[in-house]
Formats: sequence, C-alpha cells, structure tokens
Amino acid sequence: MEKDLAFLMPEIAVLLTAVAALIAEMLRKPRIAFAASVAGLLIATGLTIPLLHVDVTVFSGTFRVDILSVWAKLILLPATVLAVLLVRAELGGSAREGTAYVLVLMVTLASLLMAGVGDTMLLILAVLLSGLGSFALVAYPRDDAATEAAMKFFVFASVTGGVMIFGLSYWFGITGSTLLNETTRLGNMPVVASIGLFAVIIGLGYKASLVPFHFWAPDAYEGAPVSIAAYLSVVPKIGAIFALAQVVRDLPSELNWSLVIALLAVLTMTYGYLAALVQNNVVRLLAYSSIAQAGYFLLGIVAIGASALAFQSIVVFAAAYAAMNLGAFALVMQNGRTLDAFTGKGRSHPVTSVAMVIFLLSLAGIPPLAGFVGKFLLFGASIDAGFTWLAIIAILNSVLSLAVYLRIIVAMYKKADTTETAETITIPLLSSLVWFIAAAFTLGIGLAAQLILKAFF
Repeated sequence: MEKDLAFLMPEIAVLLTAVAALIAEMLRKPRIAFAASVAGLLIATGLTIPLLHVDVTVFSGTFRVDILSVWAKLILLPATVLAVLLVRAELGGSAREGTAYVLVLMVTLASLLMAGVGDTMLLILAVLLSGLGSFALVAYPRDDAATEAAMKFFVFASVTGGVMIFGLSYWFGITGSTLLNETTRLGNMPVVASIGLFAVIIGLGYKASLVPFHFWAPDAYEGAPVSIAAYLSVVPKIGAIFALAQVVRDLPSELNWSLVIALLAVLTMTYGYLAALVQNNVVRLLAYSSIAQAGYFLLGIVAIGASALAFQSIVVFAAAYAAMNLGAFALVMQNGRTLDAFTGKGRSHPVTSVAMVIFLLSLAGIPPLAGFVGKFLLFGASIDAGFTWLAIIAILNSVLSLAVYLRIIVAMYKKADTTETAETITIPLLSSLVWFIAAAFTLGIGLAAQLILKAFF
C-alpha cells in the first residue's frame, strides 16, 4: 500500500491543494486560494519528474504509472497553472473566485486519473468527477447563456455517461473483471467486445469533443468565461484522449478497432474545420478548431500496438496543443471574442499579434512550430500502422485549416475602423504572462523537438 501511494504522490498533491483552496475559499481568502493552487500544482509537477521512465501498475492494476500517465502530469499540471492564471485575470474579485480554483483542481485530478486508468470502474468515476466540475465551471457567470450551455453540457454528459456504463457492463459480464488488461480475452466475443468499445468511444468522445459527440462544446465555450473555455479545451480533452489510449492498448486486434477510430478521426477533423470556416465569434471558431484537433490525436491512437511512434506522437502533440491553444485563448481574453475585435491589432499591438500568428500557424501545423512537430509524428505513426490514407486526409485537412486560421490573421492586419473600439481585458498582466510562456513553449518544442525526443523517449 505505501509503495503504491508513493507512485501517486502527484495526484495526492493535487487533491491536498484542492482541499487547501477550498478551505481558503470558505474563509473568504481568494488570494490565498489562488496562491495555494499555483504552488500546489508546481509541487505536483516536481513530484512527477522522478516518475519518468517508470512503468508499473498500482492498487491491483487499477491505475497505471507509465509513459501516458506520467507525461499527462507533466503536460496537464503546468497547463492548469496557466489556466489558473487566466482565471485569476478574468474572474479575480468576483464573489466565488476561490470556488473556480477548487473546481479547476478537481477536474485536473479527474483528468490525471483518466490518463492512467487501468480499470473500468476508475474510468467511470474519473469521467463523472471531470463532468461535475466542468458543468459548474461553465455555469459560473450565472447568466442565461452560461446556464443554457451548462444544461446542454449536463444533459449530453448524462446520456453519454449512461451509455458508457451500460456498455462496459458487458465487458464485466464476459471477463468477470473490471481491469482493462482483461479485455484481451474478448477476441472470441466480437459482438460483446464491440458493444463495450462503442460505449467507451461515446463516453470519452464527448469529453474529447469528437464528432458526433461534440454538440455541447461550441455552446459551452461561448457561454463560459474565456479562461474556463481555454481550460476545458485542453485539460479534460487531453485526459480523455489518454484514457482512450489506455483502453484500446489492451483490446484484441480481431475487433479491428483501429479502423473505427480512423473513420472517427476523418469525420472529426473534416467537420471541425468546415464548421470553423463560417464562425465570426473567435471563441466558437477556436471551439470548432479544438474539435478538429481532437481528430488529429486519433492518428496516434490508431497506431497503438502497430508503431513505436504511437505514444511519442500523442504525448508531443498533447504538449504542443496545450501550449498553442492556451496561448490563443489568452490573447482572445485581451482582444475580444469577435473577429472585428481583432481588426487592426497587427498595427496597433504588433507584439501580441505576432504571438497570435505563432499560435494559429502552429495549430495549422506550419514548421518549425510545435504543432508541426506533433502532427509530423502523428502522420508517421499513422503511416507505420498501415493507415497511409488517413495521414493523407489529415494533411489535406491541415491545408483546410489554413483557411480557418487565416481569417483571424487577415483581420489582424487589416486597417481598423477608427470608429470602433475593441474589447479589452481588465487585468492584462497575468494573461500576458500566459501567452508569453505559451509562445515560448510553442517555439521551443518546435525548434528542439529532436533533442526532446532523444532525452525523454
């Protein structure tokens, strides 16, 4: 038991941090809650570093400490720090500021559990915990748009969660175990195995906003505060993607599950970018962009068990995605939610505009930025696994994505109408710090990709 707990110190640190932030909020000390959240997350990140290259299971195989779960911590914990800074910048001084920090920490804890899941019961609990916190975060403003978005989110999550629980009961009925490594015995029961697989895809697909389980995402991102939208677009999504990777790695090849995931990737990428093309609200545009980016993650999923690049590509793209998406949302906080708010910013605010261009081009996969490195590895993993056609479709979608992101870039470098005034953020310092750090990582991962891969994989 003590040895198992030693491998869970980062998760325990996040839990204790959430408790500390809750106590501070109960005492009406939001600044202490903020400081405790940032400090606790940084401590948890430090506790994760000794776990690099560890590959064990704890608590009778229910939780895995491996390349996916360890790197999830090293990506999601710093990403949550940046998200907390954004929350402070946007919601600082509001009546329930400390509550937002507590909810963010609990959703992060759930995402870490999803990333290392080795048992179906733990998977269900992690998804439920993540969902409950996410609903409350979306509804934080208490206005009509946020309340409606949170209700849609809640109803959709309830249905998909119920379907997942029902489908996973079939796996338990056949194997007599809730452990994921027991699913290797489902090879001679393709119908039952397929029911459980589709249930998992539905349950995790909504968390990752995969098409056709994405309907909640644009409304939730638009109704929530921008900082919350930024957080939800990164941390729970990556947690769900890593959870899906943990599930499929033990599935028997007889199910041909990789083809199902590949078709889902095509649908998600293509629909996400086509829907983003017609958006004038930048938050909704980035919401559909995040849906499309989720499709790219699936290129790494289909390669699990067939390519040595599978896990590397997922991890590197997750790190790149977290940096460039959080940076883009941070600049939306500073400029405003509409395309008109970005008009002329390339002339009036050249530094922030260059940073926004970096994030958008990285999202499109332009070299030498982090997004390119992540997508390049994903394409390689997909080709190694025999899905060359999927890589070609993904490349074509990357071309389509340029039309999406150029809409913002072109608006920034157009001449602004002097009769209009753009929205501005109340506290720009923290959001500026976020986009600066995110830009540094977006450039750093892209330029030092070879060194990173040699050092850590």
